[in-house]
Amino acid sequence: MEKPYIDSNTSLPEITVKAILLGAILSIVLSAANAYFGLFAGLTVSASIPAAVISMALLKLFKNSNILENNLVQTAASAGESLAAGVIFTMPALVIMGYWKEFNYFETMAISMCGGVLGVLFTIPLRNALIVKEKLKFPEGVATAEVLKTGEEGGKAVKYLVWGSLIGGIFKLGDSAMNLWNGTWQKATLINEKIYAYFGLNLSPALIAVGYIVGLNIAFLVFLGGAISWFVAIPAYIAINGGQEGVDPVTLGGNIWNSQIRFLGVGSMVVGGLWALLSLANSLGAAFKSGVDAFKGSGTKMKDLIRTEMDTPMSWVLIGIGVLVVPIFMIYLTAINDVPITITMTLILVVAGFLFSAVAGYMAGLVGSSNNPISGVTIATILASSLLLLTLMGTGNELSGAAGAILIGAVVACAAAIAGDNMQDLKAGHILGATPYKQQIMQMVGVIAGALVIPFVMNALLIAYGMGAPTAEQPNSLTAPQATLMQSVAQGIFGGNLPWNMVYIGAGIGIVIIIIDQYLKSKGSEFRMPVLAVAVGLYLPFQLDSAIFVGGLLAHFLNKATKNSSGKERAGNAGLLLASGLITGEALMGIFIAIAIVLGFQTASAHDFTFIYENIGLAILILIIWFVYKSVIKVSKEE
Repeated sequence: MEKPYIDSNTSLPEITVKAILLGAILSIVLSAANAYFGLFAGLTVSASIPAAVISMALLKLFKNSNILENNLVQTAASAGESLAAGVIFTMPALVIMGYWKEFNYFETMAISMCGGVLGVLFTIPLRNALIVKEKLKFPEGVATAEVLKTGEEGGKAVKYLVWGSLIGGIFKLGDSAMNLWNGTWQKATLINEKIYAYFGLNLSPALIAVGYIVGLNIAFLVFLGGAISWFVAIPAYIAINGGQEGVDPVTLGGNIWNSQIRFLGVGSMVVGGLWALLSLANSLGAAFKSGVDAFKGSGTKMKDLIRTEMDTPMSWVLIGIGVLVVPIFMIYLTAINDVPITITMTLILVVAGFLFSAVAGYMAGLVGSSNNPISGVTIATILASSLLLLTLMGTGNELSGAAGAILIGAVVACAAAIAGDNMQDLKAGHILGATPYKQQIMQMVGVIAGALVIPFVMNALLIAYGMGAPTAEQPNSLTAPQATLMQSVAQGIFGGNLPWNMVYIGAGIGIVIIIIDQYLKSKGSEFRMPVLAVAVGLYLPFQLDSAIFVGGLLAHFLNKATKNSSGKERAGNAGLLLASGLITGEALMGIFIAIAIVLGFQTASAHDFTFIYENIGLAILILIIWFVYKSVIKVSKEE
């Protein structure tokens, strides 16, 4: 057994007043930022390392701070970021479908808080199985622990986060508030109403940063999904069915993608989720059994365990789950309005929540939280819930039935998102020598803080930007790709108008990708093709896929340029923090602009100087990419 950084016999202050306050504040900030960015981009990335760097920088202002206290701050802070992912993937669907007119405070808060706390509780019995016994790698957890170990450089490292945040924030201000340039560069052509070609690039530095963080392999697969949709499927659809008269080519492609082609992603996502369950069946079975055994209780009391193995007692976990089921049942009852069906769905939620939390925790251990698409788990849950509710409720309940399925998916999504994050944090704590139950408490602090504030954030974004497909009144609407897809699936099943042919074709694409990936695996190839990454690209707008791919290329060329440098590790951290700053700065500025709009301020109108308006953003984005490249190269060369 690897010796922890802080010995189990050494006791340091972990849960302190300043750790709780700082963790809660950072959780609120990161949950707000991730809510905006996820609604805009359809993707989220782990915030554990930026949270650790910010924590180190701020705790240096106090006397007697220590590495375990730092770890608890980032544990709480990263919980807010993960909770936001579960919320934005599902709950906007309730507004888009018209079931909610706004994000009702109590329901939004209760769903996110109950789902998030359930995610923490479900992973408590899995910590020993996945981290101690299976020794999964949990890449973000290991990286966070290493950043915290080098905490004496925290004050220097935070400057990269600050630079990135300033650049991202200023770019967003010029784009969305001052409207100095068009946020998307795209061109399309239609020849003889049959031959269609398109290319688009979103000019968001934050999307470039996402591609940088996930790396070239995943970024390429996301782009491949977009290319299948826009270079193959849409042109084929138009060649067979023809175009629409009087519709410009860009809008034509968007209409076809929105009504038909993006459902390829549903089929691929479901196949990918089932494949993940099958391929991990033995390991998940062992982890599940360990979790059940832990729930039953082994009779070992906390006082008989060493400090670094003290989990929250299973009796408390069971009581917590029982208490949380009550508000979840009440919320479900308002939508389903049938007590026996609501009881059935609540019980299914508990089982599905535990299973998918185990899946999310295991996948986070294999590929990391940022590469662990919770949307795959969620779409499978909503698809199954919709079919089951349709069977139990019958036809004629399209809106309430679809809303019930979304609410079930929302709790599962929040639980799964938090489960993956919690396991990463517990891995970091295992390496550092933290006390597990104290980390689990701080994870709940982060969940509760984020849940209390996120309804206000969601309503501000709804008022300022709108959600779903852009309209004449709100042309810069946050597209909420996952939530829009969840809404289409749930209502499509109840309304009987889901384009099943596209779902089946998407499933076929998923099977082909799996076969190719297994071939690459048999050859020992470093390049792999996880099907869920391609599925994400299939249902994201192409201009997002292409921007993420550019970020992956940037990461690739920087890795090659710094490969033999003695400062490679420091350069990698600098690049990661710059990228995280670009995401955080752009997202926070988006929040500030939304608040300003809610308070009555107006953004600038689009300008008439067309060529400059369409291209200046592209020029500025190229300069930002060049700045990141040169900055990372400079760090790699420093002694």
